[in-house]
Amino acid sequence: MGLKVETTRFGTLTLSNEQVIQMPYGMLGFPEQKRYVILEHRENSPFLWYQSIDDPPLAFVITNPLLFKPDYSVDVESVLEEMSWIQEGKEDHVELYVVVNIPKGAPEKMTANLVGPVLINMRARQAVQVVLPESSYSHRHPLLERD
Repeated sequence: MGLKVETTRFGTLTLSNEQVIQMPYGMLGFPEQKRYVILEHRENSPFLWYQSIDDPPLAFVITNPLLFKPDYSVDVESVLEEMSWIQEGKEDHVELYVVVNIPKGAPEKMTANLVGPVLINMRARQAVQVVLPESSYSHRHPLLERD
């Protein structure tokens, strides 16, 4: 039996429990919203929607940062060590995303938050957004090259 979820952007979704990603600490600024689902933006798009299940209008655009910044580096192992939900041998199921900000009417000025990546353990269906302390990265890194 599916889980019926009302969303602002996508209408009513029917999800399986296996699609739900738990975030024990929520997203930055949204600690109470702890359940999300990843939805395709468009076929073959580098962008995905990270839709809150508990708050219909809350959805983030996310992407794999390596598509836009191939030298982006996060010390995933040190982060994983601090996460109680990571189980031995499951590190290969962790995917890395960053939140994208697309200004209304100016998609060419989109930026990514490289300081607050989201790590999702796809096998455990658990995620955490971390803040990289003393990072040289920007929370508004331009995704499109300027001419």
